[in-house]
Amino acid sequence: MPKMLAAYLPGNSTVDLREIDRPKPGIGQVLLKMKASGICGSDIHYIYHKHLGDDPRTSYQGVVAGHEPAGQVVDLGAGCRHFKPGNRVAVYHISGCGFCRNCRKGFQISCTDPQRAAYGWQRDGGHAEYLVADERDLVHLPDTLSYRDGCFISCGVGTAYEAVLRGNVSGSDAVLVVGLGPVGMAALMLAKGRGARLAIGVDTQPNRVETAKKLGLLDYGFVAGPDALGAINELTKGGAAVAIDCSGNPRGRVLALQATRTWGRCVYIGETGKVEFDVSDDLLHRQRTIYGSWVTSVHNMDQCCEDLDAWGLHPHDIITDAFPLEKAPEAYALMAGGRSGKVIVEFPE
Repeated sequence: MPKMLAAYLPGNSTVDLREIDRPKPGIGQVLLKMKASGICGSDIHYIYHKHLGDDPRTSYQGVVAGHEPAGQVVDLGAGCRHFKPGNRVAVYHISGCGFCRNCRKGFQISCTDPQRAAYGWQRDGGHAEYLVADERDLVHLPDTLSYRDGCFISCGVGTAYEAVLRGNVSGSDAVLVVGLGPVGMAALMLAKGRGARLAIGVDTQPNRVETAKKLGLLDYGFVAGPDALGAINELTKGGAAVAIDCSGNPRGRVLALQATRTWGRCVYIGETGKVEFDVSDDLLHRQRTIYGSWVTSVHNMDQCCEDLDAWGLHPHDIITDAFPLEKAPEAYALMAGGRSGKVIVEFPE
């Protein structure tokens, strides 16, 4: 049986490269030749440093890593009808049951079935030369979008896109993004695509603010500190119509809420941690709405690809570093340092 190289995460801030059998697609499945596979912040936090969580439905189960895959269809299992060899695809990274209410809405991320499985967490992911995926989890990648775009869309950009949709961003809006890591920069890009009239960003690291400016994603950028809220309120004449917190930091979340204008929308997508604010002053009396958003749906991921194609935008602009699979340990170490942009594993054509 043909062999392939694959990356596993033992949980001690290292990557284990192994030679394993090349998989075969089963009923309703396709075999993908991997082209690009991203490294997500959740991979670092929950798996790379230390395996966190003991729920087999949501914790890492010792499979091939990588939940942001994009590749080319090379073989079909029995019963596949919608994709064919040669198709370029991104993979929605949660495979749900298809029947619970969340799956019926396309939000497999929230599937309630015990068999729910995430690529790279509970079933083999994209950090290998080949990947078996369920056909229903695939999204066509337009010819104008690169495989680098596709792998980023599979999680980070999809998550940012959902936040922009929840915030109902339009050309009337000044948009604030707190936390300018890869997802935050994607949120700015997508808000611009939706027509936001003003894009504002905040981060604790000046270099990230400068990077977002150089990429043309920011109209105004601020380094987090005691003066940031006042500067944003002065600039926007009372606050942003939509604020998106991508920081996952308690202070960042409060800043996003307090910098939202009266009747504005605040979306939280940054994972982990807590937040504390004055309910009356910061929420009720300002008539603000807080949305919690987790990843996106298959439908909206499909729409995200279509919109990026129409807008002529490329999330791959945010990718700062690409490594071959053989150097996956270096890729993870760089991403874990928290000072890079998006980091991916890329495969030869």
